[in-house]
Amino acid sequence: MILEVAILEIKPGLAEQFETAFKTASSIIASMSGYISHELQRCIETPNRYILLVRWQTLEDHTVGFRQSPDYQKWRSLLHHFYDPFPTVEHYQVV
Repeated sequence: MILEVAILEIKPGLAEQFETAFKTASSIIASMSGYISHELQRCIETPNRYILLVRWQTLEDHTVGFRQSPDYQKWRSLLHHFYDPFPTVEHYQVV
């Protein structure tokens, strides 16, 4: 299992709209091959900051299967305009 970790900085005043769009986008990622689960959490100290955790069976399920799919373009159009700056995404594995 691979854990994708993304810190999402949302433009001020758009948190509620982002959360609504994310609910729609969740069905896109959940339908992808290799997807296991995901969770989105909001930072208490910095309300415009979120952490997205997505569990994938393999790294390629995310980097190729999802990122190179037509569905990724839908995901992108729903969410990417909320970010400032654009998030760094990292992948982790259990040691």
